[in-house]
Amino acid sequence: MDNPRVLLAIALSFLILLIWQAWMEDYGPRPEPAQQAAETESQAATPTPTDLPTAPTEQAVAAAAEDIAVQLPEGERVEVVTDVFHAVIDTRGGDLRQVDLLQYPQSRDKDSEPFRLLEESAQQLFVAQSGLRAGAGPEPTHHAQFSVDQTRFELDDGSEVLEVPLRWSNGSGVEVTKLYRFRRGSYVVEVEFQVQNQSGADWSARPYHQLQRTPLQQTSRFLYTYTGGVLYSPEEKYEKISFDDMSDENLSRDVSGGWAAMIQHYFLAAWIPPADQTERYYTRALQGDRYVIGMIGAPLSVAAGEAKIGQTRLFVGPKLQHIMEEVAPGLELTVDYGKLTFLAKPIFWLLEKIHTLVGNWGWSIIFLTMLIKLAFFKLSETSYKSMANMRKLAPRLQALKERYGDDKQKLNQAMMEMYKTEKINPLGGCLPILVQIPVFIALYWVLLESVELRQAPFMLWLTDLSVADPYFVLPLIMGATMLIQQKLNPAPLDPIQAKVMMVLPVVFTVFFAFFPAGLVLYWVVNNTLSIAQQYVITKRVEKGAA
Repeated sequence: MDNPRVLLAIALSFLILLIWQAWMEDYGPRPEPAQQAAETESQAATPTPTDLPTAPTEQAVAAAAEDIAVQLPEGERVEVVTDVFHAVIDTRGGDLRQVDLLQYPQSRDKDSEPFRLLEESAQQLFVAQSGLRAGAGPEPTHHAQFSVDQTRFELDDGSEVLEVPLRWSNGSGVEVTKLYRFRRGSYVVEVEFQVQNQSGADWSARPYHQLQRTPLQQTSRFLYTYTGGVLYSPEEKYEKISFDDMSDENLSRDVSGGWAAMIQHYFLAAWIPPADQTERYYTRALQGDRYVIGMIGAPLSVAAGEAKIGQTRLFVGPKLQHIMEEVAPGLELTVDYGKLTFLAKPIFWLLEKIHTLVGNWGWSIIFLTMLIKLAFFKLSETSYKSMANMRKLAPRLQALKERYGDDKQKLNQAMMEMYKTEKINPLGGCLPILVQIPVFIALYWVLLESVELRQAPFMLWLTDLSVADPYFVLPLIMGATMLIQQKLNPAPLDPIQAKVMMVLPVVFTVFFAFFPAGLVLYWVVNNTLSIAQQYVITKRVEKGAA
């Protein structure tokens, strides 16, 4: 191919195809799993809620489906307010039913509500549940009724910690306090089970922690971001467990030093057990298009007259990499850069460092683009020299085409002989670009996945780099720069190819009209720098030829 822009067009078109396929895989229509159909037939025989981990045995621990409506049973609501959270806990099960992230508004409007990550509504279910499974008798599961001394807790200005205790008793001397501990400035919630056994007999139960949610409605068909389950283990590292995977097969795996999460664009919730404990991780697809991922731990055995505490952490918040790295190994991988993470992470690191200097994400993208262009300067120079030489030969190539007409074999032989005589590699303009394509794609994912760019303003009408340009100015400029680049490139000999090349800027302009402004800004700056570099090199080659 004579034109490096063709390769870029193919690369981005292929990327868009992958995005579309992934979207269809996660959000396209799918048949009802056979397992759910069987559960529906057996509803009359299972009146007891069973979205609990099964009472443990030495062989297996699994989760089972539950025959209840999507709307969870309600008890008394407990409101919790810290500097980063506005949360709601329900005394029915002690679930964390709602979490508003106070530092992340839903939109840039002045009166915008905080972004709601965990919620229980008719449109969306996403809750954090936990409990103790004794296997027999009353159990403090997420279906049990807890009691509280007050229904509102607020972190005082002079306090660093806020504790919210919920109490349960089996009526026979076993008392359990489910304690939520919130810390100032932290998105980590500590969840404790404090067990007092005054029953006169030993008591044992296994703590479990799970996340239950319904699929999230995709806001854009052009920009796919993964929503679903994630499991991390030291052996397998970062694994996506999609809702389809949960429908097809129930996960049951022992893991030490891992964690389980439900993630979405920019935000996540993750249960993180102590690293030295072995947990049985499980998933399950429930009725009502609900999905569960969680873990159940080793027995918490409390002898008569004794007390014990079991603790686990819950991360609920934005995908801030530098924070998540300190919370748990691999948690920062939830910022999903895909297969090119090894390139994307240093690119983001550099972008963040630039931002600390300039204080504006738009200018950070511009300076980052300039640095990347500088790093590939020599490769680009080689490419543009080859393109300029090909442009110089364009009249002679056209003459060959007219001489040989439809005899493509003789035409190709004559063209190759001319390339050999003039010492020009027709692929010289393409190969350097191939090296740069992975960097371009990695930067694409950095700009798409990084929560730091969410609602980040640039200048003038660009008040949010994470959404499309409201007036389509940047996409139009980008299309114009593509047209200018085509004028600097040798015209294709094939008239059909020439027509395709003329249509590509229009196609790309339409695609980029739906892309986040930050991505389009990168392409505009990159194209502008490329035009300047190519123009200078082309004029230099033409002057030398003259």
